[in-house]
Amino acid sequence: MHLFLSIFRLRQKSLVRAILLSVGAFAASLRLAGFPRIENIHGSHWQILALLIAVWGMAETARCLQRKWSLYHAGVLILLYTDLMILASIVVMIAVI
Repeated sequence: MHLFLSIFRLRQKSLVRAILLSVGAFAASLRLAGFPRIENIHGSHWQILALLIAVWGMAETARCLQRKWSLYHAGVLILLYTDLMILASIVVMIAVI
C-alpha cells in the first residue's frame, strides 16, 4: 500500500512512476497510431501529448540517478536508454502522416 501511495507523491523520486509514465505513453502512442492494423498506421496530433508524457517519464528516471556508481545506477542508465528509444519511436510514429 505504501508503494502505491508513493507513486503519487511528485516531490519524491519514484522509478515506478517513471516506468509507468514512459511505457504508458508508448502504449498510448501505439494505439493512437492505429497499431493493431498495420495498414492503418497514421500520425496523430494527439501523439504530441504522449511524447510530452514520455519526456516527463524520462525526467523522472533521470531524477533517480545517484551520484555514486552502483548496480542501481547502471540499471537507471539502462532505463534512460530505453526511454530514449521510446521517445525516438514516438517521434517516428508522429512523422508517419
